[in-house]
Amino acid sequence: MNVAAMMIPKVSTVFLHENDTIRQGLERFTIHGYTAIPVLNEQEQYVGSVSEGDFLRHILRTQSTDLKSHEKYQIGSILRRDFCPALPIDASYDQMVSALLNQNFIPIVDSRGALCGIVTRRSLIASVCRYSEVF
Repeated sequence: MNVAAMMIPKVSTVFLHENDTIRQGLERFTIHGYTAIPVLNEQEQYVGSVSEGDFLRHILRTQSTDLKSHEKYQIGSILRRDFCPALPIDASYDQMVSALLNQNFIPIVDSRGALCGIVTRRSLIASVCRYSEVF
């Protein structure tokens, strides 16, 4: 089974840049309702992900819920580089299933480390269903 067939392309996903402000991240989480979002650097390479918990820990550390006060902090300061590790575009089906047992989505990267898209548990299951209907 092909990764590209299961992948939600980058243009259809939500992501942040490590230089975005914490406020921008909080707003993006509020609008979209996700529990974790991939983070890219200036070269559009995947560098890690941030979760709701990362924002909560930041709010507790700064002791402020005022959105304006979070404009001076960047996403890179709360980024977890080891959270939701990426897989290459040529990853095997077994690698994807194994990764999705431990994380909600898999960032898919090209040979330069640039984000191509994500594979979610939902997109994997939908692809398996479509594949099984063929047979």
